[in-house]
Amino acid sequence: MKLENLKPAKGATHNSKRVGRGQGSGKGGTATRGTKGAQARAGYEHKIGFEGGQMPIQRRLPKFGFKNPTRVEYQPVNVAALQALAEAQNISEITLTTLVDAGLVKGANPVKILGNGELTAKLDVVANAFSKTAVAKIEAAGGKTTIAQ
Repeated sequence: MKLENLKPAKGATHNSKRVGRGQGSGKGGTATRGTKGAQARAGYEHKIGFEGGQMPIQRRLPKFGFKNPTRVEYQPVNVAALQALAEAQNISEITLTTLVDAGLVKGANPVKILGNGELTAKLDVVANAFSKTAVAKIEAAGGKTTIAQ
């Protein structure tokens, strides 16, 4: 095999359509653009969503929904995860930095402790928010809850 013998596989390449090069080519005259209209003219570009003059779908469908700009998105952590963390690291106080270091939450959004699971360890927990069941379980185990600012 030599460089001068290399060529694309059969059927892999196509000759380009030479349009607008006279009637003898079979593609002269209108140059395969049809007759008249914006699409027959040079420089034609349609807008995104243009449907040939028909009312576009984004205008046919009604608006709906609402995004609350002041919504606070909490990262949930269950008391079962706190129990596992306390057993693994043998700690009695859990703060936001402890949760971030353990990989349970990311540092950006506030954290809410939820009451799913069992808690037997006496823990002092600091978080941005607590559910009622989480507070009940933490206090029943002898711990206390503190809301972080």
